Amino acid sequence: METWRPYTLAHPGLVGLAGAAAGAGAHTPQGLLAAWLCPTLGWLGGHYLGDYFDRALDAIGKPQRPIPSGRLAARTALLCGLAAEICAAAVTLAVNWPVVVGVVLALAGIVAYSRVLKGRGILGNGVRGLLTGLAVLFGAAVSAPAGRPPSWDVLPVVVALVLHDTASNLVGTLRDTDADRSGGYRTVPVLRGVAAAARIAALLYLAALLCAVVHLATAARHPAAGGLLAAVAAVAGAAAFRPLLRTPSLDARLALWSHEVLVGERLVLSAAVIACHWGGRPALALLLPALAVSLPAQRRMRTRHEFPPGTRPRSPVPAPRSAPRSPEPKG
Repeated sequence: METWRPYTLAHPGLVGLAGAAAGAGAHTPQGLLAAWLCPTLGWLGGHYLGDYFDRALDAIGKPQRPIPSGRLAARTALLCGLAAEICAAAVTLAVNWPVVVGVVLALAGIVAYSRVLKGRGILGNGVRGLLTGLAVLFGAAVSAPAGRPPSWDVLPVVVALVLHDTASNLVGTLRDTDADRSGGYRTVPVLRGVAAAARIAALLYLAALLCAVVHLATAARHPAAGGLLAAVAAVAGAAAFRPLLRTPSLDARLALWSHEVLVGERLVLSAAVIACHWGGRPALALLLPALAVSLPAQRRMRTRHEFPPGTRPRSPVPAPRSAPRSPEPKG
């Protein structure tokens, strides 16, 4: 359960359904199921594979996690990750077989991010965002009748969620600055400092909201429902970024709190896309259970997953001007 991170598992399914709502037009029932299930399986596999590739770094900064603590064998994590990705591919083949290329690209992106790009500054954050954009396209493609391409209306949603999850992933690196520096990871906070990383993330987030507004203004069938949920997401996003931009010396737990807000906010943003095409009731029927699972699970599990018991993480310090060493080979 710790490896699954249940407080995040609702996000990929909603993203896939947002793609289906924005880009598929006509849907098949099995296609909608695949639009939700396959991104969720891919995300779950990504957690296993990410923890497998990050086990050396986690041993430095997060020894309480399942693999470095010895409660989960590295080989088991690798096999579980591959099994989840294979299941996603099998479902896709059964529903709309040409779209399986999306599963293959996602697996390649997960490995590239975890193995190579995670410690490569904004490039790693961007690849993480691209995986979410791929889930949007996958949802649009797999839910449509076979042979029918997605609508161009899905493109602003793709761009919005790429930018959003790039920003969210960058915020997630703020709390890990010390461990990343010790492990030789050249993340944006390590290279440029926490304050600069927070400003870059805020700008990316604003750009994501702008793209979402463009979609609402040009393609919405239910603009009131979609606009209301988008406004709620914007208010939550402002609450998440306000302390990041106002606090000169950012405490790691404050950075975690901001990311926790974004974990809930991104569910609302995806639901806003769904609402503007399918209406408020279907969107709320998907959003409220997702929040009911994600928020309590995050409150119970997140802090101990990120910080070793009994530790009081220091405020991240600005990165030195000299270039840090390259990451040690992982795996």
